[in-house]
Amino acid sequence: MAARRKPSKLVLAAIATAHLTITALTWRDLRNRPAQSVRGSKSIWRAASAANTMGSAAYWLGGRRRR
Repeated sequence: MAARRKPSKLVLAAIATAHLTITALTWRDLRNRPAQSVRGSKSIWRAASAANTMGSAAYWLGGRRRR
């Protein structure tokens, strides 16, 4: 069985920074966008984006209605 390498602290820090940045941008958009321009509940989108980056990606790809 091959030994697993631990990810470096720099890689983990970069991933965490990217997630926090994407989440902050998502939350800013949710704050500024009218509720009728969002598919579903803003609270659910906030929770999904905080849980993982795929939640933010789902919001940007399908959770917003065009103005």
